[in-house]
Amino acid sequence: MPYIKVGQENLNDIKIHYEDHGTGNPVVFIHGFPFSGAAWEKQESVFLKENYRVITYDRRGFGQSSQPSIGYNYDTLADDLQKLITELDLKDVTLVGHSMGTGEIVRYLGTFGSKRINRVVFIAPIAPFLLKTADNETGIDKSVFEGIKTEIMADRALFLSEFIKNFYHTEKNLGKPVSKEKTYMDFNVGASASPIATLACVSAWLTDFRRDIPKINIPSLVIQGDADKILPIEATGSLLAKALNTRLVKIPDGPHGIPWTHADVVNKEILEFLRGENKKSDVKAEDIFIS
Repeated sequence: MPYIKVGQENLNDIKIHYEDHGTGNPVVFIHGFPFSGAAWEKQESVFLKENYRVITYDRRGFGQSSQPSIGYNYDTLADDLQKLITELDLKDVTLVGHSMGTGEIVRYLGTFGSKRINRVVFIAPIAPFLLKTADNETGIDKSVFEGIKTEIMADRALFLSEFIKNFYHTEKNLGKPVSKEKTYMDFNVGASASPIATLACVSAWLTDFRRDIPKINIPSLVIQGDADKILPIEATGSLLAKALNTRLVKIPDGPHGIPWTHADVVNKEILEFLRGENKKSDVKAEDIFIS
């Protein structure tokens, strides 16, 4: 299996597992927490058919990548992405991130710039800043994240089970479009992740990206469900789209896991954006609503 070395802990190499298929302009998909590059199953075949080079990878600590005890902050995670892009000598890249994976994109562009990057897509983004502070009143109280840490430390399996329910809003979506078997599969992926990484990533969620965002100078697109229980759209996607002065596609009743539950809509929007068909609208971002 293909790996690249991104660092070292003691005498052990830290390696990132990736998949690289197809030819054409490269699209790098960056998965959300606590899953792996396999989460892009409903995108990979579609984009390969459209003659794109599709690259997915597993964040350190997750999937088939190494599980070190260090590096679960966005400076390091963006550096891992930079090493992947450099090692594969990718150019004119489109970066597509979901949830936590959008943080790598924002920090990457804020740190390394857009020399190799052509376009970016943020799906259910974590930016601009999740934590509620005096200058960020729409954020989430710190006690919520401390509670998540406590749940993970007390019973990680139970936390994952409840997280997946909220991820897909299974009260409404279980059966169709999300089968029980899909939730079992995701549980297994999440359970196989590093316990250290699972816990440490919660602190990474509180990263303030507001200084990175003004450095994004390439076309961008934001897609999010209006029923997102993991990252409320009012505190994330709506604010990010406004900050970037870009288009926000709201998916009615869409949960956090829209790359699976609303794959047809997500794929269509991204493909149109890549073709230059998804033009920036003069309508306010919060008014753009896609059914």
